[in-house]
Amino acid sequence: MAGLLRRLRRDYFANPLDAALSITLGLLLTAALLAGLRWALSQAQWAVIQVNATLFAVGRYPLEQQWRLWLVTALLAAASGSSWGLLRALPRRDRRREAQLWPGNDRIAVAGFAALALVLPALLGLSLPLQLRWWLISALLLAARWVCGRWGQGRRGRQALRLLPLAWPCLYLFGLGLIAGGLGLIAVPPNEWGGLLLTLVQASLAILLCFPLGVLLALGRRSTLPLLRWSSVLYIEFIRGAPLITLLFLGQNILGFLLPGGVAPERVWRAALVLTLFAAAYLAEAVRAGLAAVPRGQLEAARSLGLSTAQALARVVLPQAIRTAVPAMVGQFISLLQDTTLLSLIGLLELLGSARTVMANPAFLGRNAEVYLTLAVLFWCCCAALGLGSRALERRLNPNTTA
Repeated sequence: MAGLLRRLRRDYFANPLDAALSITLGLLLTAALLAGLRWALSQAQWAVIQVNATLFAVGRYPLEQQWRLWLVTALLAAASGSSWGLLRALPRRDRRREAQLWPGNDRIAVAGFAALALVLPALLGLSLPLQLRWWLISALLLAARWVCGRWGQGRRGRQALRLLPLAWPCLYLFGLGLIAGGLGLIAVPPNEWGGLLLTLVQASLAILLCFPLGVLLALGRRSTLPLLRWSSVLYIEFIRGAPLITLLFLGQNILGFLLPGGVAPERVWRAALVLTLFAAAYLAEAVRAGLAAVPRGQLEAARSLGLSTAQALARVVLPQAIRTAVPAMVGQFISLLQDTTLLSLIGLLELLGSARTVMANPAFLGRNAEVYLTLAVLFWCCCAALGLGSRALERRLNPNTTA
């Protein structure tokens, strides 16, 4: 307690000016917080959110098919908890001692996975309340993290850790097929997707596709081949010089005119393509800055060891460049997630488009503050998750950090 008081005095009350500023800002923040709580608890009418919760979450997705979304959410929670547990168990140095402390790791893992498997049928029950489902999903994530954290300290856990880079793409494709109606299920056209579901699908698809394209553009811009270099420069500068909303309108109209009706993709996929091409140009500049930060001697040293240019780039230069560019790349991913709000201007009912539909309802006129505050909280949660993942990745990729 005494140490805390000394720290507060040093940081906030070191001199009279610091004390006055601290007290003034503290009073202002307290007054703002109390006013916000008073409005949220006594004046705000949250019925607009409760009544339209399904519209905010999934748009016009058919009610009888929404069990697919709960299944995908449960699988993502289990995969996130498992990855979290395995990665947290990775930096343990004395693995033999940990295995002795937990001799029943395999038995614990079998029992834990069996218990997790029992949660999935419960989540798919249509009679469960919404709050109970979210509690079960949270419990699923934490339980998977605990089980895999214990199991990951053994040899089999380390072997399972190597499968993570393969498991996540397979899970993503499986979830996308499940949502769209593949795997023998009834097809749900993308025009019926909406709300947070459409926002996350558009953002995740663009993030996954723009990364390899951005790396190739960055390498092309640094290439010694004039045609490849100037083509990359022209593409990057053109995309960066055009507003995203203009590109979205061009993508919706030009692809529809140039391609036949049976070949032209649906409006949702056209928007995803434009977002990917737009983000790749900005990501290429972030990767190029990372490549510029790598000393040229690294490439020359790799070549002197007998590696080809492609091998030297893939194994020596690019890992260092991407590690340097991670903060800028994640910042671009966060901006891309926020840019999905522009999709409402081209007629797609993503999260902001669904909110505008709700606010246009005569029964909810004047409830703009509640709706926009809910949207701000949802976007903040998604962006905060990306930021936390970015910081964790930076710590793991930092060679100066000792686990």
